[in-house]
Amino acid sequence: MLVVEGPNGCGKTSLLRILTGLRLADSGEILWRGQPIDRLAGDYYEQVNYVGHHDGVKYELSCLENLRLARAMGVPSPLDLDDVLEQVNLYAYGDSEVGSLSAGQKRRLALARLLATDSLLWILDEPFTSLDKASMEMFAGLFEQHLQRDGVIVVTSHHDISLPTRDLQRLNLGAQA
Repeated sequence: MLVVEGPNGCGKTSLLRILTGLRLADSGEILWRGQPIDRLAGDYYEQVNYVGHHDGVKYELSCLENLRLARAMGVPSPLDLDDVLEQVNLYAYGDSEVGSLSAGQKRRLALARLLATDSLLWILDEPFTSLDKASMEMFAGLFEQHLQRDGVIVVTSHHDISLPTRDLQRLNLGAQA
């Protein structure tokens, strides 16, 4: 797990967008397993699950419909979607239109895509935005489980991220010399 830190405007989100392939790097290249990601194309992108600043959910669809859409665009996980909603405390809202949910519920649904698809690399930009303390702890536990399954997480956050994993690294883009 890599936690990218730094003040607003230092390039954290830009770095994550480069890692996802949504933006090109000004110089150099991004490697995945020793190969440039632009040469791996689909083989790389099917391993990536990105949750950005915006939730990336369709407000006119239900929670279940949003998760079905996420699965259609990625590699489906073996988990039942009702179980995914249960894990993120949204089971009672499966058929609810997302536009009627609170900001925290929308964020939990956005992060539920991590469980609905089977991706090795999770790239998360401020994943704890709009979440209460209990939800933050729940997702920290899910992050730890992903790491224990040899998953990789790159995350930015203004919230303290401290997981029991020994593999947590920090990169501060705003460090002063």
